Amino acid sequence: MAHSNLCDYVKEVSMSRIKFGGFLAPHHPIGENPTLQFQRDLALAAQLDRLGYDEFWCGEHHSTGWEIIASPEMFLAAAAQHTHRIKLGTGVVSLPYHHPFNVAQRMVQLDHMSQGRAIFGSGPGALPSDAYMLNIDPMVQRDRQDEAMGVIRRLLAGEERFDYECEWFTLKDAALQLLPVQEDMPFAVASMISPSGMTLAGKHRTGVLSIGSMSSAGLEALPTQWQFAEDSATKHGNTVNRADWRVVMSWHIAETREQAAAEAKNGLFRWHNEYNVGTLMRPGMEAYTSPDAAVEANTESVGATVIGTPDDLVAAIRKMSEITGGFGTVIGFAHDWANQEATARSWDLVARYVIPEVNGMLDSYRSSQRHVIDNRESFERAGDAIMAKINANERASKALEEGIAAADTAKPALAAHHAPDLKSAG
Repeated sequence: MAHSNLCDYVKEVSMSRIKFGGFLAPHHPIGENPTLQFQRDLALAAQLDRLGYDEFWCGEHHSTGWEIIASPEMFLAAAAQHTHRIKLGTGVVSLPYHHPFNVAQRMVQLDHMSQGRAIFGSGPGALPSDAYMLNIDPMVQRDRQDEAMGVIRRLLAGEERFDYECEWFTLKDAALQLLPVQEDMPFAVASMISPSGMTLAGKHRTGVLSIGSMSSAGLEALPTQWQFAEDSATKHGNTVNRADWRVVMSWHIAETREQAAAEAKNGLFRWHNEYNVGTLMRPGMEAYTSPDAAVEANTESVGATVIGTPDDLVAAIRKMSEITGGFGTVIGFAHDWANQEATARSWDLVARYVIPEVNGMLDSYRSSQRHVIDNRESFERAGDAIMAKINANERASKALEEGIAAADTAKPALAAHHAPDLKSAG
């Protein structure tokens, strides 16, 4: 894309409304009743729906002990019964783990049960331990995701019966007996650091869920990531839209930076050391030496993690938009860094202060206020008009004079009443 066209496109994206959502992997520390965790996760979906968030995503995992949702479609079907308007996205279905026909059927059912609110997000499978248990070679996972997406597209379109045979699944005269509520169900693919996710988005004309943005390497890769999608789209005769690009960020928001740090530091410390380093052993990650060091490491530079105030998050989102060149939705990563009450308040603060600020919803309020302040003299005639009506009515004029006289009489008495207090205060 030429530089001038890119600038125009960034301007176009920046002028449009940025949507907001939540992403539930989930990441829950081991130790809490899992039944209650599921209920709490459903409560989060309901809260985001009430607060006006646009999307809610949840993932699929089968190991580690921290990520306990094995079927995002089943969880989102339950969430649909607790919500009314928020879009519900699978973030993501790991396609190599499933027969594509079954995936397509489950997404159709979710779309009906949510009354047309389903978003189909897919990925190759994020946890090596999951693929190992299923005896799937990691080297074939991305190719299988690609293959499955094409078949699922054909099934959801419902335009034909078709056969399909490959090394890992077979279809014979296949067609869905029920099609989605939505005429064109939204698709999205997970994107980490490699070009794979973006390339698939361009090939299959889908949106993107950039999960890798939460890591330093993923953040550094973002400025060049979208070009992979555009190049792939051009190659396959498609187009992609930045409005369909979702960037995942982590945050904990409070009224002050000190409060946010105090609320989040212990949970952040445990999450990073016990899960990212101790369980997943993510390359390049080192354990934090203390909870305070964990907060400091995540607030030293502007990135995809914000522990601070609504203003801090506004600044970070605007910076992220500059880094990426523009995107359509910012997705908050759900975590248990703080307790339930503080976490709920964090999401509430984002809805109350960050979303309207980022989207310019308060600009007209401020403009109206400034107009009144700057044009006070222009409005004096309104007061003159009121006085003219009062003075034209003898009874009203007399009542006004009596009221003014009574107020003048009361002033000395009022001062005398408070004199002892003033003396003692002095």
